[in-house]
Amino acid sequence: MVMKSPAQTAVELIRGGNTRALARAITAIENREPEGDQLLRRLFPLSGRALLVGVTGAPGAGKSTLVDRAAAAWRRQNKTVGIIAVDPTSPFTGGAILGDRIRMQSHAGDSGIYIRSMATRGALGGLAPATSDVALVLDAAGRDIVLVETVGVGQDEVEIAKLADVTLLLLVPGMGDDVQTIKAGIMEIADIFVINKSDRPGADRLEQEVQAMLAISPPSGGWEPPIVRTVATDGAGVEELLAAVQRCADYLNTSGLGAQKKARAWRERLLALLRERLLERVLGQVLGDGALEEYAARIAARQLDPYSVADEVIRKAGL
Repeated sequence: MVMKSPAQTAVELIRGGNTRALARAITAIENREPEGDQLLRRLFPLSGRALLVGVTGAPGAGKSTLVDRAAAAWRRQNKTVGIIAVDPTSPFTGGAILGDRIRMQSHAGDSGIYIRSMATRGALGGLAPATSDVALVLDAAGRDIVLVETVGVGQDEVEIAKLADVTLLLLVPGMGDDVQTIKAGIMEIADIFVINKSDRPGADRLEQEVQAMLAISPPSGGWEPPIVRTVATDGAGVEELLAAVQRCADYLNTSGLGAQKKARAWRERLLALLRERLLERVLGQVLGDGALEEYAARIAARQLDPYSVADEVIRKAGL
């Protein structure tokens, strides 16, 4: 009898819907444990089927509430859902509130929805370092939809567009000069604009501003981002939003843009992996036993310059 490896057993449990095995796998991946890397290698060929939907926008836009309502709507369509809710990490304690999971407790008894909160652990761009890997695990676990809710930090929160198939940008009326405050960068990544809390005064004005922006700078690729109004607290407009997401996904698939987008995303991800693993190699081979601290102290004292040190370390690593 051939004994199965722990990784193979874990993969079979994950594929079979075992939420404990799924949770343990994600924890191993977040903590960069060796078994997490083994699991990713085995799960990767089983992924690629789920629709990844990114949800971003300014703090207070109602992202968590909308994700909660959208997940419930997809469940009514008999689709399974994975939710990754990214929360900011405290720069002082290293901890995170992980409040998004608290706001989604209505799904606690539904095995068709899996919710995972993640801390950014100091990463920029609105995502945690392991977000893409966790999304891959949920995809391989058989989830039809994977929702990724970003931190909501502002103009530079564009990393989600590299991960998601469809990116939703939430806007809210009454936040001053609405579009102008966030248009740099983040306005360019939206596949669908969502005016949430659209029962508030100013929704018409906000929609006109978005339409004007799109008229001035039409998106490339042929897809014209629609504007969908929602009131997430009572579910208004959510079904229309899901229909828009499906139209976008269908367009990306039939036009070939989806495949191009995925290839660009994996190019970025591969470069990130190379940087990460090359750095680990350098740190392990050359900068052990306090060498990094010694270099830093000598650079601070102006005894060495950092550029020459970097070249020296690379030479010592044989790269």
